[in-house]
Amino acid sequence: MVIDNLPEVFLSTGDVAYKVSRLLKDGQVKKLTGNLYTSNVTDDVDKIVSTRLWEIVGLLFPGAIISDRTAFYMGPNKDHEIFIVSEKSRRPVKVGSYTIYPRPGAAVQPSDTPFMGNLFLASNARKYLENMRVSRNKVSIEPRYLSQQEIEEKLDQYIRVNGEAALNKLRDDMRTLSATLKLESEFNKINSIISTLLRTHTSRLKSNVGIARSMGEEFDPERVVLFTALYEALSSTAPVIRKTEQNFSPVLCFYESYFSNYIEGTKFAVSEAQDIVFNNKIPASRPDDAHDIAGTYAVISSEHDMLRTPKNFDDFIDILKKRHARIMEGRPEKEPGKFKTLLNQAGSTVFVEPNLVVGTLKQAFELYSRLDTAFARAVFMMCAIAEVHPFNDGNGRISRIMMNSELVANNESRIIIPTIYRSNYLMALKGFSHNKITDSIIKTMDFAQKYTSQIDWTDLRTATDILQSTNAFVEDAENITALLRLPK
Repeated sequence: MVIDNLPEVFLSTGDVAYKVSRLLKDGQVKKLTGNLYTSNVTDDVDKIVSTRLWEIVGLLFPGAIISDRTAFYMGPNKDHEIFIVSEKSRRPVKVGSYTIYPRPGAAVQPSDTPFMGNLFLASNARKYLENMRVSRNKVSIEPRYLSQQEIEEKLDQYIRVNGEAALNKLRDDMRTLSATLKLESEFNKINSIISTLLRTHTSRLKSNVGIARSMGEEFDPERVVLFTALYEALSSTAPVIRKTEQNFSPVLCFYESYFSNYIEGTKFAVSEAQDIVFNNKIPASRPDDAHDIAGTYAVISSEHDMLRTPKNFDDFIDILKKRHARIMEGRPEKEPGKFKTLLNQAGSTVFVEPNLVVGTLKQAFELYSRLDTAFARAVFMMCAIAEVHPFNDGNGRISRIMMNSELVANNESRIIIPTIYRSNYLMALKGFSHNKITDSIIKTMDFAQKYTSQIDWTDLRTATDILQSTNAFVEDAENITALLRLPK
């Protein structure tokens, strides 16, 4: 309940103090801290503070500047701490489980931004400079200022979003402001970091992204977090080894090519696809699509090619580009074997920026190299390439080829994704990409391998009959209740 004619949070000062005292006795207002009260006597204090946070900070510290660590996060940390610059007081103020930590500092600058009526936001230049300070008296749970590693990560993100020219402009702003704030020493430190990130100077960096950028190997840190989660999940997954002697059966290779292209929307009748692969009959109306199927088959049916797995990162890039060039050779406009130069996306998924492709793949390769089983390496390889999307086109097909190469090299069953299982596969990939769900993609690929391993691929008619009887060719739209069934 909120009392009429009183704001939800307010200060009891001057003439209203006596009235507030009476309302407090009557239970119509409650005290939050000091002379700060609320007319909301129903909700608990923390709920009120979370809703009215900046209004409360402005009442307690009018004219304060949201600075230090809080300037980057624009909210309390996990310990409900807020850091500000204010001349009003130096003592922390606790409101419920929230604590506001003021400190003295330079007055509001023209570049600082008014916020919520009587507060200010530190400018970009100011918040970077002030976070280069060193905490002397640790009273808060979390340090008031960002660490050097955190600063480097923020600067790397700034470059990725805004570009190097914008960072140089920000550095110029910091240089100008540092004298006013008396933070010349702090500017010298961050200037050295920026110069190293831009490779015009050398100093010791502390973050992985910073070190990588200084070496010209900048990467997408959010994707590396994603890959690390997958690596940990695969490392703790009990291995299931499905050995086979059928990996180079022409029938299996044909259907891997057929279904892999079907996933990407290249749809042919099975008989048409057979003519393309086995009889080299290219439909006059669809030569490019036909070359996609033929090119994919050429790679996955080659023992020389598929038995090769990368020994080091350079070898990995060489294999990746050569396989892509071969499957996409019928589409020269897609630049087969060359990494993308423009950002690509599918629906709401935006893939890795072109200038971060090599660095992100390198980070992924280091994790891949630590995995012990062929299945784990296969799933990781497929997910990493699909998530980076390093080429203009053909990324799904090359990701599955790289996956199956890991299995083939260890005499373990390939993985095919039949038409009916396409949605399961794509939803599992999306859950991984958007929500870091690893369990679903691992289970999806495990079932697909189990399914593939139980089919007799020695004869085209036999295999086709089994695929038909297990619903492999069913489109989602045709029968939404049908499921992929294991062969009897």
